[in-house]
Amino acid sequence: MDSKPVSKTDSSGFPQDLSYQSGFGNHLASEAIPGALPEGQNSPLICPYGLYAEQISGTSFTSPRKLNLRSWLYRIKPSVTHEPFKPRAPGHGKLVSEFNQSNSSLTPTQLRWKPADLPHSPTDFIDGLYTVCGAGSSFLRHGFAIHMYAANKTMDSCAFCNADGDFLIVPQEGRLWITTECGKLHVSPGEIAVLPQGFRFAVDLPDGPSRGYVAEVFGNHFQLPDLGLIGANGLAAPRDFLVPIAWFEDGSCPGYTIVQKFGGELFTARQDFSPFNVVAWHGNYFPYKYDLVLTVPTEKPGVALLDFVIFPPRWVVAEHTFRPPYYHRNCMSEFMGLIHGGYEAKADGFFPGGASLHSCMSPHGPDTKSYEGTIARGNEAGPCRIADTMAFMFESSLIPRICPWALDSPFMDPDYYQCWLGLRSHFKPGSSRHKS
Repeated sequence: MDSKPVSKTDSSGFPQDLSYQSGFGNHLASEAIPGALPEGQNSPLICPYGLYAEQISGTSFTSPRKLNLRSWLYRIKPSVTHEPFKPRAPGHGKLVSEFNQSNSSLTPTQLRWKPADLPHSPTDFIDGLYTVCGAGSSFLRHGFAIHMYAANKTMDSCAFCNADGDFLIVPQEGRLWITTECGKLHVSPGEIAVLPQGFRFAVDLPDGPSRGYVAEVFGNHFQLPDLGLIGANGLAAPRDFLVPIAWFEDGSCPGYTIVQKFGGELFTARQDFSPFNVVAWHGNYFPYKYDLVLTVPTEKPGVALLDFVIFPPRWVVAEHTFRPPYYHRNCMSEFMGLIHGGYEAKADGFFPGGASLHSCMSPHGPDTKSYEGTIARGNEAGPCRIADTMAFMFESSLIPRICPWALDSPFMDPDYYQCWLGLRSHFKPGSSRHKS
C-alpha cells in the first residue's frame, strides 16, 4: 500500500513531480491520509474519517476472478450527489458510438490526413474531441471508435466521464496533466494513458495547445498481449505500468459540472463539490499510463478487437532482406499516427499529428521513394539505426466506417494514392534467380 504524500505543487495546483504505484492488473491500494482505508472489510458501517464507501465496477459482479475488475473508493461525498443529467447544450455533434449507414461511410480506398490545425478559439479536451472512424456499437457492447483531439484550454470546473468505453489517449503535441478519481497522471508525447470506462477525469494543458489521438473500446478492456513464442520476458513488463496514488480535493465547488458521454451523446449534471474527493482506494480497476503495447482480444484466439502497437527507434539488421514494412493486404484494418520524426515506409507526406487508414484487404506499403531508396542500397547494406521517430498503430479485426467530417476534412490528403503510382516494374524475364 502506498500512502506517500503528493509532492509540492506549482502555481497551477498540479504537482511538480509525481509518485506512482506500478503493476498492470495488480490489486493496488493507496491512501492520502494514513488510516483512511478500512481494515478487513470493504464497506464497514462507519468508514474511517466518516468517508463514504463506493465501488466502481469494470466487469459484471459475477465475472470469473481472473477477469473481474473493480475498485473501492473512499470519498468525502458519494458521486451520486448531483442534480439530474440533462442533454449538454450546445451539443457536440462529432462524437459517434454506434456506426451505421446513417452516420458514417465505407470505403476501401487508402486514406491519409495531414495534421489538423490547433484551435484559435478557447477549446478544451471535450470540445476538441472528434470521431474519425469506428465499428460496432457501445449499445451492443462490442466495437471501437478512433478519435482525434485538438485543444488549447484547460478543463475548468468540470470533469469528463465516458460511460461508453475505455479511452486510450496518445498525446502528440503538448503534455497532458490528467486528474482522476484515483489520483494524478503526467502524460507526455511518447507515453499513453488509459482511462477506463466510468472514471471521471479532467485534463489540464501545461504547455498550452495540445493535440493527439484516442482509441475507445466498447465492452472489453485493454490487457497485455500473451507472451507466446516471444518467451517469458518479452514485450511489456507489468511493473512498468504506472498508477496514480490517492489525492483528493475538499471544500465547496458550486456549479461544478460532470460531462458524461453516454451512447455517444453528452449529458451534464451539476454538483457542489469536486468529483476528485477520493481520500483512499483499493482494487484492480484504475487509470494508468505506459508507452508500449496493449490489446483488446476477441473470443477468437489471436484476433484483436483492437491492438495498440508502436514503431519506436530501433536497429534494423536483417541481411538480404527488404527492411521497411513489406507490401501487404491485411484482414485487419490499420489506423496509423505519427508522434514525431518520420516513418520508414513513407518518405513524404506522413507528418507528425497526421494519420492514415488502410482498411481490411486494402493494399498498402512503402511509397515509391522509400522502396527505390531501399533497394538502391543493395544486399551489402549494413546495420541501420532508425532514430528520432515514434509512430503507432491501432489495428482491428472490425471494418471501420468513416465519419463524414473526416472524409470532408480540409486536412484529407486527396493525393495520397499518388505516392505509389511511381512504382515501376523491375521484372527481367530470363534473368537468373537471386542468390544469397
